[in-house]
Amino acid sequence: MAAVNESVVADMSLAPNGHLKIDWVQAHMPVLNRIREKFEQEKPFAGLKVAISLHLEAKTAYLAKVVQAGGAEVTITGSNPLSTQDDVCAALVEDGIRVFAKYNPSPEEYKSHLIKTLETKPDLIIDDGGDLVTILHSERQDLVAQVRGGAEETTTGILRLKSLEKSGELKFPMVAVNDAFCKYLFDNRYGTGQSVWDGINRTTNLVVAGKTVVVVGYGWCGRGVALRAKGLGAKVVVTEIDSIKAVEAYMDGFEVMPMVEAAKVGDYFVTVTGNRDVIRGEHMQVMKDGAILSNAGHFDVEINKPELEVLSASKRTVRKDIEEYQLKDGRKIYLLAEGRLVNLAAGDGHPAEIMDMTFALQAVSLAYVNENYEQLGKHVVNVPYELDEKVAQYKLEALGIQIDHLTQEQKDYLDSWAEE
Repeated sequence: MAAVNESVVADMSLAPNGHLKIDWVQAHMPVLNRIREKFEQEKPFAGLKVAISLHLEAKTAYLAKVVQAGGAEVTITGSNPLSTQDDVCAALVEDGIRVFAKYNPSPEEYKSHLIKTLETKPDLIIDDGGDLVTILHSERQDLVAQVRGGAEETTTGILRLKSLEKSGELKFPMVAVNDAFCKYLFDNRYGTGQSVWDGINRTTNLVVAGKTVVVVGYGWCGRGVALRAKGLGAKVVVTEIDSIKAVEAYMDGFEVMPMVEAAKVGDYFVTVTGNRDVIRGEHMQVMKDGAILSNAGHFDVEINKPELEVLSASKRTVRKDIEEYQLKDGRKIYLLAEGRLVNLAAGDGHPAEIMDMTFALQAVSLAYVNENYEQLGKHVVNVPYELDEKVAQYKLEALGIQIDHLTQEQKDYLDSWAEE
């Protein structure tokens, strides 16, 4: 099989366990199952190549299989060195999908996997964090011509895309999946909220109740992390740079203060900003002995690791995914999962039922781009509302929930300015 011969994975003998993981999530992703049936009938990607860069675990693997069911030749790589699951990679290769990924590659290997994925000359891409798009717009512009467009998963990636668009350099349309209602309302809030604490609790095996959790950033992901921390019995402090979000956090019952003050009281810290250096040396210098730092933003830049190194006299791994930094004054600070996404690098990521909606959006958005790329122009575009709503309808049907619908008289009333 070509996928076996051309792929780069860690260990093909792990495939049976990977198949079990994929089978499990498939059984809990009814929306994506329905879209797969539609794709199998209509073959929207027949004759096309699709490149995917996402956190390469079981739920992502099933998305790749759904796209493959639509007729595509699929190549996939990871979007984070520590979130790739080697058994899942092996299983995908056996299913005829080309894979360039393995857990914890060197920076050079990680980059080469992204480039090998692009060298398959894809017509469409699904990106997470903008790595594929960035390479296409910088060192491998020779591979751009065939790309019709794609879809982007995260806030970080969309920021990069909008920067390209603003400068007039974006070379094909990209759908901002992260900005769809069925993504940020559920994935960012409930998915991140649960999976972050799954990762932290699994890794530390320490109690959360009674402790102070500092949530850095109160976007949709921050809302979810704070809500779940409160549910676990923690006292929650929020830090923000946006006045409106700060008021919202206050109204939601959380303390709001600057990071330099929050650093003094926090037991757990979770960064969810999409920006760099939101926890810096000046904050680490006033933290409690035993403070635990974690990140749930896409890149490992939110916690300034170089400054933590400078402040430290020694470093050791005290438990899987926990590095202990002993500062020069004797205090200890613990960093989880090397400052990478704690919910994926130290856990299994979002629940399957949550990613069911997000990856359904990815699948239908990719089909939308393929159908309309010539009209969309070289822009970052929103998921059409009718696609967003269709995913929600499929979800309700899977849950056995019915809702009301407007009568014709109600529609007429809403459409008329003169109706009484």
